[in-house]
Amino acid sequence: MVDGTYQIAIDTPMGKQESKLTLKTEGNKLSGSMESPFGTMEFKDGTVKDGDISWSMEISSPMGSMKLDYKGKVEGDAISGEVKAGDFGSSPFTGKRI
Repeated sequence: MVDGTYQIAIDTPMGKQESKLTLKTEGNKLSGSMESPFGTMEFKDGTVKDGDISWSMEISSPMGSMKLDYKGKVEGDAISGEVKAGDFGSSPFTGKRI
């Protein structure tokens, strides 16, 4: 089961970024929100299949708007994957259900 709230840490080139991630599934559709020091952002139009998850978000940064593409896997209470941040490459993330 993917639904739940997770404390995650993203290992970015600017250091570790911690966030609270909430996931909700409806069939193969994934929605939720991510709460970070930059505020809370909601997403929809994500997908889930056999614990594999993916979703995208648009964030505003000092350098303008940027698309973040997340791909990961939920196994038990653990979540892990990577986030691709525009032209800045990919960063791994890990976390646990809280």
